[in-house]
Amino acid sequence: MKRGKKYEQAIGKVDRLKQYPVEEAVTLVKSLAFAKFDETIELSMNLNLKKSQTVRDTTVLPHQFTGEKKILVFAKGDKAEEARTAGATFVGDDDLIEKIRGGWLDFDVAVATPDMMKDVGRLGPILGRRGLMPNPKTQTVTMDIAAALQELRQGRVEFRSDKTGVVHIAVGKVSMEPAQVVENINLVIKEVERRRPPEAKGAFVKTVAVSSTMGPGVRVMTGEQG
Repeated sequence: MKRGKKYEQAIGKVDRLKQYPVEEAVTLVKSLAFAKFDETIELSMNLNLKKSQTVRDTTVLPHQFTGEKKILVFAKGDKAEEARTAGATFVGDDDLIEKIRGGWLDFDVAVATPDMMKDVGRLGPILGRRGLMPNPKTQTVTMDIAAALQELRQGRVEFRSDKTGVVHIAVGKVSMEPAQVVENINLVIKEVERRRPPEAKGAFVKTVAVSSTMGPGVRVMTGEQG
């Protein structure tokens, strides 16, 4: 794939074989960002996983960098009222299910009470493809709606390994202080390592890299990589 001149200039400043300390890697990524918008900084972790293994969970980043999330809650009765009181953007049951079936998807995250999942599950082909399906593993299927909404507003994010064993997750913006991005990165690395499958053999983390939306990847040194 042909790259632009600015990208080629940026990649020329990166030692592709070097593993940079995380603080140095973040500083370098920020200095190489060339887009006219505030680029997102993404962390990529290549894990030593078998095809049958996956790593998936949520964590609350210490430094939030996204705007206010539109949170949809599937609930009935008292739990629907709890969701409204807690500040959910949209609350409903069958009405919202039908609206989504009709093509409406103007929300960022969906939460559901367990009793709603039989009906919500029918939206799998729609919500699943977009990563919006409520799931107990991400604490978005719960009876404690108020607590779930509070954590989501505080910056709770999901990390999940893909089919190739790589975790991709946004950890900041180029405009943020480097120390804030570093703290977010260190937390994510720690949380991913903590979810290592018990049956995983050998070194768990193969490689770690950070990059901005438009910029080249910079390899990061971790304790496991040594």
